[in-house]
Amino acid sequence: MQSLNTFNTLDTPIRKNLTAVFWCGLFFWSSLASQLPTLPLYIRSLTQSFDQIGIVMGSFAIGLLVCRSYLGRLSDRKGRRYTMRLGLIVAALVPLCYAVMPSIPLLIFFRAIHGISIAAFASSYSALITDLAPIEKRGEVIGYMSLVNPLGLAFGPALGGLMQEAWGYQPLFITSSLLAFAGLLMTTQIADERKIDYQKDTPANAHKTGFWQTFLHPRVRVPSTVLLLVGLAFGTLSSFMPILMQQKNITLNAGLFYMAAALSGFIIRFPVGRLSDEWGRGIFISMGIVFYALSMGIIYFASHDYEFLLSGIAEGIGSGVVIPAIVALLADRTVPQERGYVFGMTWIGFDVGIAIAGPTMGKMIAWVGITNIFGIATGLCLLGLVIFATQSNKTVTESFRFAIGQTRDRYALKTQIKPA
Repeated sequence: MQSLNTFNTLDTPIRKNLTAVFWCGLFFWSSLASQLPTLPLYIRSLTQSFDQIGIVMGSFAIGLLVCRSYLGRLSDRKGRRYTMRLGLIVAALVPLCYAVMPSIPLLIFFRAIHGISIAAFASSYSALITDLAPIEKRGEVIGYMSLVNPLGLAFGPALGGLMQEAWGYQPLFITSSLLAFAGLLMTTQIADERKIDYQKDTPANAHKTGFWQTFLHPRVRVPSTVLLLVGLAFGTLSSFMPILMQQKNITLNAGLFYMAAALSGFIIRFPVGRLSDEWGRGIFISMGIVFYALSMGIIYFASHDYEFLLSGIAEGIGSGVVIPAIVALLADRTVPQERGYVFGMTWIGFDVGIAIAGPTMGKMIAWVGITNIFGIATGLCLLGLVIFATQSNKTVTESFRFAIGQTRDRYALKTQIKPA
């Protein structure tokens, strides 16, 4: 396979580290994903208020928003492995709190704490992969290493849904905790980052910039805005899709939706990572947004099991294309000394989207109905496509050409990636 050939060409220390990092990511995302099809139903067993369900689900992003920039700086200063461990510790402890404290106010609090796990782990994971990957194979390596997400989303929800049906919520939360703990143990197999000279090509005069100077710069602001709109769609999906299926008397287990998404996301990442090195990142970000919009649109019209499965496939393709492409885009635009911080800044958009999707869409359900919020989510994705196609490069014309793969990224520090 092409992926095996690529990894065989890497230096042995880098290859061993990437393998250990991959397993850490797989355990982490399996832990979080095991709660996707079940947590909204668990919350609904405690309250019938859509507002409260949305608030609990959306509060996950509070920890993300509060800690993203600090943990990004910490990752650049103390190392990626250090902050990955912090994220795994939080991911291991919080599900146990869900199990023993079934109260809406406490769930809001612990759900917010749970968000810190992604703030600590996800950006550090992406930054470490980017640090280790050779520049000429960066997109390909990022694509392969991002497979932990669809694999976790395949294994975690299926396991969570089956365990909840068979034994209830408490064993599910304990299993989620054990998965994160297994990832924590795997971090012991990641070598000391100081032994790996992945910063040898970094300019010595790279400097840190302030929060707003970083966040408002077009290289960060535009991908962050795209992630905000995609995050609104994903937050709507994760908060209300299982409940919509229940209301429509869909017999399909919600975990199978996430499994369909995971499998399609898994398959699409193999060619996309390599091709993005050849064709540029822009065209794949555009394609990913289109598939995300298609997924929300299918849910809006869906009334049968197979339609929800089709939506899951489209959502998997969308996330499997747009997320690795944005990570690679940010990698092209940063140097290692600032990478964790810039990654954290950019993903604030996604965090805000998740944070406001639950309570905002929960409130709108009373006005427009639960089905129509997925029509709104479709429109938000299309708005993200328009913004990317007009603002992603230094002029509107260059932005459009970049979005369809006809010119290079003008903000990239390395320009070896050329459009087809």
